[in-house]
Amino acid sequence: MSGPLQGTRILDLSRVLAGPWATQLLGDYGADVVKIERPGAGDDTRAWGPPWLAADDGRESAYFLSANRNKRSLTIDLASKDGQQVVRELAVKADVVIENFRAGTTERWGLDADSLRNDNAGLVYCSISAFARGSSRAHEPGYDAMIQASGGLMSITGAPDNEAGTPQKVGVAIADIMCGMYAATAILAALNERARTGLGQAIEIPLLDSQVAWLANQNMNFLVGGAVPGRMGTAHPNIVPYQAFPTADGHIMIAVGNDRQFAACMACCGMPQLANDARFLGNHDRLENRGVLVDLMNRALARRESADWLRDLADAGVPCSPINDLGEVFSDSYARERELVRHIAHPYNTRLPTVANPVQFSASPVEYEFAPPLLGEHTSEVLIDWLGYSDAAIERLKKAGTI
Repeated sequence: MSGPLQGTRILDLSRVLAGPWATQLLGDYGADVVKIERPGAGDDTRAWGPPWLAADDGRESAYFLSANRNKRSLTIDLASKDGQQVVRELAVKADVVIENFRAGTTERWGLDADSLRNDNAGLVYCSISAFARGSSRAHEPGYDAMIQASGGLMSITGAPDNEAGTPQKVGVAIADIMCGMYAATAILAALNERARTGLGQAIEIPLLDSQVAWLANQNMNFLVGGAVPGRMGTAHPNIVPYQAFPTADGHIMIAVGNDRQFAACMACCGMPQLANDARFLGNHDRLENRGVLVDLMNRALARRESADWLRDLADAGVPCSPINDLGEVFSDSYARERELVRHIAHPYNTRLPTVANPVQFSASPVEYEFAPPLLGEHTSEVLIDWLGYSDAAIERLKKAGTI
């Protein structure tokens, strides 16, 4: 790898999504990411199919493939003394360790931050957990859906009660993914600090804390305004009109962000007088009279088809969009122009599709060098590369069931 993190070694003890998402990003940026997996089973998500990428001698789940490119897989039995010793040796050579075990697990194995940093003061050790390690909920398990529920996200997602709505989770595991994003940035910040001081540090990122942190304006709406926000479907709590509207043949999204755009939108909808109507002069007026305005727009937009509205609104400078499914996203000319799908060689498929990292570096571009690894694919390679193990030493560990 030749990205901006070239030469950085990441020892990835995490599984499922939050940790693997962070390490995939770091691998995209050029780090050497070694993924530690259970012999014979591997990351839980290897079994989360269908769909599968299959071959005569095995299969890989699409879920696993989504979060594990640019990594090497090394299988180790972490419950064994020999396996723990191998990890300790790898940690001495690592710049970063990331893990997401239940509270107390790494301490029991002697693989916690304090233990590993005793032998490597420059180590950045990142822990992801459902709830903070020192909290009263430290030992509770947590998956994305329950974090979306307990962290407030589901209470503001879905159609409102008066439209027969119920709380909904987001269609991807966004609590895990955002936690992984926080983890990646925190690790980079700690590596920057180490460049100045020579010392690493421990990082903790609880899923619930992360979920609450990125609720952004909804948090501040409550903390400043005092009203508990609720579900609004596609509508925006602070801007009107900013939601999906029905047309004669479907729906489109309109996102009016200022008074100029509002005037252009009303003219396009055949209601130019509304831009000067006292009920709708400013955004605060439109918020107070949301129901009236939305009803007027619903009736106007229902008269024509989506394609006609999208063309005319775009020509008028009004932000708008079709509501695309993923088939439409990936078949769009923009997706082809930007190469949003890349291909990597894989033992089960000579052209495995993967979704491009959106970050564009001018001097050290993201590379798609390694497909998500087969279970244990790089075990011998990593032990030789990082630790200089002999073939005989590796064979002894294999016979003992350690790797």
